[in-house]
This record gives sequence, C-alpha cells and structure tokens, in this order.
Amino acid sequence: MKRLANLSADIKQYLIVTGNYWAFTLTDGALRMLVVLHFHALGYSPLSIAMLFLFYEIFGVITNLVGGYLGARLGLNKTMNIGLAIQIIALLMLAVPAEWLTVVYVMIAQALSGIAKDLNKMSAKSSIKMLVAAGQEGTLFKWVAILTGSKNALKGVGFFLGGLLLTLLSFKGAMAAMAGALVIVWGYSLYALKNDLGKAKQKPKFKQILSKSRAINILSAARMFLFGARDVWFVVALPVFLSQVFNWDHWTVGGFLALWVIGYGIVQSVVPKLINFNQSLSPANEATKWATLLATVTLFIALALYFQWAIHISLIAGLMIFGVLFAINSSLHSYLIVSMADADGVSLDVGFYYMANALGRLIGTVLSGWVYQAYGLAACLSISCAFIVSAAVISINLPRANHNGLARGDNSL
Repeated sequence: MKRLANLSADIKQYLIVTGNYWAFTLTDGALRMLVVLHFHALGYSPLSIAMLFLFYEIFGVITNLVGGYLGARLGLNKTMNIGLAIQIIALLMLAVPAEWLTVVYVMIAQALSGIAKDLNKMSAKSSIKMLVAAGQEGTLFKWVAILTGSKNALKGVGFFLGGLLLTLLSFKGAMAAMAGALVIVWGYSLYALKNDLGKAKQKPKFKQILSKSRAINILSAARMFLFGARDVWFVVALPVFLSQVFNWDHWTVGGFLALWVIGYGIVQSVVPKLINFNQSLSPANEATKWATLLATVTLFIALALYFQWAIHISLIAGLMIFGVLFAINSSLHSYLIVSMADADGVSLDVGFYYMANALGRLIGTVLSGWVYQAYGLAACLSISCAFIVSAAVISINLPRANHNGLARGDNSL
C-alpha cells in the first residue's frame, strides 16, 4: 500500500484507467459468450446469432467517430464513465424474464453495449498518450502493449466467466451480477479520475471527426481488414463449429476460447520483448511482414479444413499460431495509432481509427454467420485470408521511416 501511495500522479491515473478497462472487459467478454451460448442452446441459427450482434457493431462504428469528438471536448474521464454507465444499463436490460428476450430487444441492448464498449476503449487508449511524456516512445509502446494485452487476456477470462455464470446463475442472474459489480467500479471511477484528462486545448469542430492524416487513414484501412479477418471466423462460425462438428459442450467451447484469448492477450503484452523495435524500424515494412505471415497461416488452416487434413489437429494448432501472429499484428497497430495521433485532441485520431476497427468487426460478424451457414468454416477462413492480404497490401503505403523514434531505449515506467 505504501508503494502505491508513493506512485506518481500519472501512473495512478494510468492504473485507474486500466482498472476501469479491465472491469469493463470482463463483462464485455462474458456478455458475448453468454449471448452466443444461450441463444445457440435455444435453437437460433448461426446467422440469427450474428444478427444479435449487428447493432453492437453498427453503433460501435458510430460511437468511435462521435466519441472521439466528445472526448476531445468533454475530457476522457467523462466519456469513460459514460461508457461504464451505459454498460450497466445494457446488462440490466438483459436481466429480465426469458420471454422478454426477443431478437429486437436483445439487439437494442447489444447496441447500448456496443456504444459503451467503444466509449470505454477509445477513452482508455487515448488517455495513455496524455500520461506519457513526449518523446518517450519506448514507454508509450510498453504502456499500450500492457493495456491492450491485459484487456484481451481478461476478455478471455470473460468468456470463461460467461460460461461459468450461465451454468451457476442462469442468463438473467449472470446479467444482474455483472451489473452490480460494474456499479461499484463506476462509483470509484467518478471519484478518482482527473476532470481534464484528454480535453483538447482548442475545442474541435464536429467536421474534424474525419482524419486528415494520410498515415492514419492508411493504418485505419489496414485495421479494418485485419479485424474483419479475425471476426469473419471467430465470432460465430468457430464457436458453432466446435459445438456442432467437434461435439463440444458449452463449458468446453467457452473454456477453450477463453484460454485462446487469454494467451492472445499475454502475447500482446510481451510483444515489445519479442520484437527488437528500434529507431530504424519501418512501420510499412513491419506491418506488411507480420500481416503476410498471418495470411499464410490462415490459408493453411482453410486448406486443411477443405481437404479434411486431420481437422482437429490442423484447426487447434493453426488457431494457436494464428493467435500469436494476430496478437503481434494487433499490438503493432495499437502502438502506431497512439504514436501517430496528435497529442492535442488525441481522441479524434484514435476514435477515427477505432471506427475503422469497429467497421471491420461489423463486416466480419455478419459474414461469420452468413458464410458459415451457407458454405462452412473453410469458406470463412478463405475470406479471412483475403482480408489479411488486403491489410498487408494497404500497409505497404505506411511511412517507410520511423519519424516518431518508435523506441529510444526508454525503459522507464
């Protein structure tokens, strides 16, 4: 406790932001798994389950655009706390009798959850730029990697938590329990976060929500295809495939995907130790190289499923390698957007970038249900490979030189 009291004000704020993000992520991961497993058990088709997430993703696109603007005008503490409050409302909406849970009703609740998630994520990622001194790119990369990786590891824990809560408390009980826990986090956040965090010195105009930076536009386009490539087979197709073809029960599916996401998050956190980032690093070369490796692995998994090459081993092993490579790609992208963003009104650039991220997830989610239902998992993976190749080609146009000094030997934290 004494060591915590002696920490600098910036690190204390970073810990509060990270704690908020962690708590929110647990409920977000659990909610996703609860919805997939609960409605699959009720007999919903893969496409119908995908449609339940449609508003979640659509409103994520809108929220990142508008949320970045609001964060620059109001401060990131307010947008983060608004996100927590909206998630509480969404969870309480789902803590109702089963007969209320129509497709339209669940889609509306998921829309609120999508708004909440992207307000929270945009606020957390943007705030790091404000808490790291200018020029300390090594520290910036580490903090972004820790926040992003730990978030995804906890999202995996959330998947596991969703399966556990569905077993122990029922769907309704799980929603009520998660809402109660978030109320406590929200109350502390209202008290502890600084009021001026992330507020732009000059109030941005609404028309500034669209990025004017060529590098950020290119990175955003690559991000859209990258995350569309993940979700086109991971969101709906993979859980349903594991249940239908491998005959895994809900607990096994939830536990396996939880472990995968936890491992994925751990890799994201340690990417700065896996790759020698230095002043000579080229964003274009690095992003293209890692996307190409990811596309190669995805193509192999698709071919293995299509030709029935030991599908249990091919899918599980391929999924492990895919997770490592995707984590490296994602961590690199997450650092680059925070580094490239304008420090004054950082949430505008970060919000635009995560709008592209949300658009990719939206496209991937819809395709995941439709393509799997019509053509199977191999087709989903083929589309995933095409998306990753698109991300690699787009990344060629990123800056060749590292003008930000990606890592300057700065090891302070």
